[in-house]
Amino acid sequence: MKLGIVGLPNVGKSTLFNAITQAGAESANYPFCTIEPNVGTVTVPDKRIDALAEMYDPDKITYAVIEFVDIAGLVKGASRGEGLGNKFLSNIREVDAIVHVVRAFDDENIVHVEGSVDPVRDIETINLELIMSDIEILDRRIDKTRKSLKGGDKSFKAQLEFYEKLRTFLEDGKCARAMDMTEDEREMLTDVSLLTLKPVIYAANVAEDDYSATEDNEYVKKIRELAASEKSEVMVISARIEEEISALDKEEKKVFLEELGAEESGLDKLVRASYKLLGLISYLTAGKPEVRAWTIAEGTKAPQAAGKIHTDFERGFIRAEVVAYDDLMRCGSMTAAKDAGLVRSEGKEYVVKDGDIILFRFNV
Repeated sequence: MKLGIVGLPNVGKSTLFNAITQAGAESANYPFCTIEPNVGTVTVPDKRIDALAEMYDPDKITYAVIEFVDIAGLVKGASRGEGLGNKFLSNIREVDAIVHVVRAFDDENIVHVEGSVDPVRDIETINLELIMSDIEILDRRIDKTRKSLKGGDKSFKAQLEFYEKLRTFLEDGKCARAMDMTEDEREMLTDVSLLTLKPVIYAANVAEDDYSATEDNEYVKKIRELAASEKSEVMVISARIEEEISALDKEEKKVFLEELGAEESGLDKLVRASYKLLGLISYLTAGKPEVRAWTIAEGTKAPQAAGKIHTDFERGFIRAEVVAYDDLMRCGSMTAAKDAGLVRSEGKEYVVKDGDIILFRFNV
């Protein structure tokens, strides 16, 4: 999974990136501090892997990973190349989902590129640049489809009508992800790289003092309203607090979060929101050689899940021996789970569930 972190300059983007990746991206109080995108890979926190590691004492522990890309602050005119905009837009095009950091606090000591804090305006500023880029891409696709239609292929008529409908929608200042589409229409966009079709998580960056009382934050309320209108996710973070958390060890982090009245860190929240947004789950494999999490799309069947490990597993799939994580933990061992009849033998049509612990049987 590859997530692009975007936002206007000086909204806390690079501070958040540094905190969640500990990659040390430069962070400063002036625009365009980040020019080349910084990339950091982080392991996905998973208590299930921790528990299985205690049970099996494996030689190797492998968590799922997420790649974060810190993309330089966008400004008005990015779609026309302002502020190195074209380069930044191409970086966004390569990610699976967007984490849009929005400033939701006042601080006269931190420069705001627009001179004041207004999260809805800030979101719309970036969205407008992405929309304008999408319109340009869609115009090229419309021209190509018209030529194909003139060539006598009537199958392009529905495509042309949809593309023109979508263009009108974008011209109204709305993101493509907010438009209701049929499965057939979504299929028409599989090879059209639209930026505003990408799923978005709005990260409302609040002040440290406001972290425990975000329900009262008017900026956060406005961000939630806007996100709901376009079917996006919202998470509230404090980039500065995340920066402090990143310097703590496991026990210190736990105490610090308890003092804040928080159950999880911003990274944990971001991972959870990302998996939900992209429709992803994890299944697990466990044994003495390795305990590991494997990320797959929700709805994946057993043979294709096996293929994540190795193509031979999918090609020669025989069956999957499956036990739910909670059942295994309750029984205390795989042997006890088998004795209790909780280890199932599943075939090719089995749809893998989040937290399934699986041993694949195959023959090639």
